[in-house]
Amino acid sequence: MTARTDMLRLHDLEPTTGEFRRAVIDGLGATPKTLPCKFLYDGEGSRLFEAICDLPEYYPTRTELAILGDRAPEMAAEIGSRAGIVEFGSGAGIKIRLLLAALDAPAAYIPVDISREALVAAARALAADFPGLHIAPVCADYTRPFALPAIGGRMPETMAGFFPGSTIGNFAPSEAVAFLARARRLLGAGAVMLVGADLPKDRAVLEAAYDDAAGVTAAFNRNLLVRMRRELGAELDLDGFRHEARWCPRHRRVEMHLVSLSRQEIRLGAHRFPFERGETIHTESSHKYAVPEFRALAGRSGWLPARTWTDAGDRFAVHLLRTG
Repeated sequence: MTARTDMLRLHDLEPTTGEFRRAVIDGLGATPKTLPCKFLYDGEGSRLFEAICDLPEYYPTRTELAILGDRAPEMAAEIGSRAGIVEFGSGAGIKIRLLLAALDAPAAYIPVDISREALVAAARALAADFPGLHIAPVCADYTRPFALPAIGGRMPETMAGFFPGSTIGNFAPSEAVAFLARARRLLGAGAVMLVGADLPKDRAVLEAAYDDAAGVTAAFNRNLLVRMRRELGAELDLDGFRHEARWCPRHRRVEMHLVSLSRQEIRLGAHRFPFERGETIHTESSHKYAVPEFRALAGRSGWLPARTWTDAGDRFAVHLLRTG
């Protein structure tokens, strides 16, 4: 069976409209108001995020790609032959190409993403470029438990997780520990995991990365409001909110907010959510971890930190973790 045929067997666990609605009601009813960042990634949100990755201000993607380009053979040697690769939040599948090309006879690739549209497009492209690879995409919210699909043919000799992009920083530290612990259980005994984590740096550099001059990140953030209106029938003023990125030194994270420009309210069915001028919806956090901090966090989740690769400017790190 070819990879192209396998790829069409999509395992669809995409969150329902009802789950989105419940998250909006709960989040806007809380103090302070918040929305889960996973809902930033519908088809349009995924497209906008890929555009963000090409922006001059957004250093994480090109820095991590450079690390992978230089060090993928070393990473592949640590993973070993005939590995099954599970990528959490696969997006456009750009970074995995560097790893797959370096691996010795990978047995399977399981991309997991919340956006069905982006997932299918990326899986098709990878199937065309890696025709001997078994590809089994899973549309799911990887922040919650899910099962891996059955892998046809010869079983992988090693399972490896791949979590690039500093997406681990979107979790609060306790949530990051819980996620890594779930990933360890999912991948099983003898597994390894590669995790990209952004390093702390100058405030101006960090805030610019999440508030670019072209306004692409602002459109990405405001797409949450567009989704609420289109998918849930929410009554709201799209021009009544502006995007803001702010560095929070206490928590060592960049926060993204939607800031209300006036006193107003969002209506969703019988629900009314009033806003004061300047009140915000906290939509995303991006925590920054020095290498010792991340290795300690991984240890709390049950992983054993093994190796770390960084760029020459110490802007970004890729960590290799083992189960033991």
